[in-house]
Amino acid sequence: MKSKSKCDWCKGDALYENYHDTEWGVPLFEDQALFEFLTLETFQAGLSWITVLRKREEFRRAFSQFDYQKIASFEPSKEQELLNNPGIIRNRLKISATINNAQMFLKIQKQFGSFSDYLWRFVAGTPLTNTYKRLEEVPPTTPLAETLSKDLKQQGFKFVGPTVIYAYMQATGMVNDHLTDCFRYGEVKLKR
Repeated sequence: MKSKSKCDWCKGDALYENYHDTEWGVPLFEDQALFEFLTLETFQAGLSWITVLRKREEFRRAFSQFDYQKIASFEPSKEQELLNNPGIIRNRLKISATINNAQMFLKIQKQFGSFSDYLWRFVAGTPLTNTYKRLEEVPPTTPLAETLSKDLKQQGFKFVGPTVIYAYMQATGMVNDHLTDCFRYGEVKLKR
């Protein structure tokens, strides 16, 4: 039986392949899931995604299941606890950025009704579909990611550079960057 064609970047690791096959590129509209991915992408900056993916369950435990309302009120003692947690990536700046970003997330919700409404307006509510045939064609960032990054920074978010934000857009389905011969390309496109 012939296996399904899929994006090259995930091949060879069961966890990575499952993430690719079930989550990556699926449009997300629920605020808590959007915050989870924003946090994970923040911690991924400068590292490989598989490193973060392998620590995802511990991140969930450490960061209150990504409950941004709880995270927004984390005290310095909780921040220190996180810095001592070997199950997550222990980076003081990224931990502080996550707490800050939870506070900014709440601010965005008040202003726009939901973070999802704020975010998806950058693509007029509809995922963008690219037609890349090879991994080398997929850019690390785009002008739209730069625009969103700039706006997030103006809103007070941290660790939201254009490369992080483009990876976030891909992960949350704002952009379909599955390669055209990947079995998920058409499936994700249908979820629009």
